[in-house]
Amino acid sequence: MENNLKMVRLAQMFDVLGDINRLEIVVYLTGGEKKVSDIVDHLGMTQSAVSHQLRILKDARILKATKIGKAVYYSISDQHVEMIVQNGLTHMFHGE
Repeated sequence: MENNLKMVRLAQMFDVLGDINRLEIVVYLTGGEKKVSDIVDHLGMTQSAVSHQLRILKDARILKATKIGKAVYYSISDQHVEMIVQNGLTHMFHGE
């Protein structure tokens, strides 16, 4: 993959994570897979608003979805995403 294209895709990922609601979803999911209703309750947002954010995160390959019966569960797509978020949190609070 051309280096410039890599930078564009990386910038797009950070752009997606730059929204506080999406970032809060990702941080919440570092604790493990959660169903949509749990995410709605945690954020205190409407289901449609949460579903919109989840769709953006899934389209960006940051989250993955698993359907079990009627419930949809979301989790972080891979350990790299979790490491980026955890390292960001560590960096922001380093030395406090």
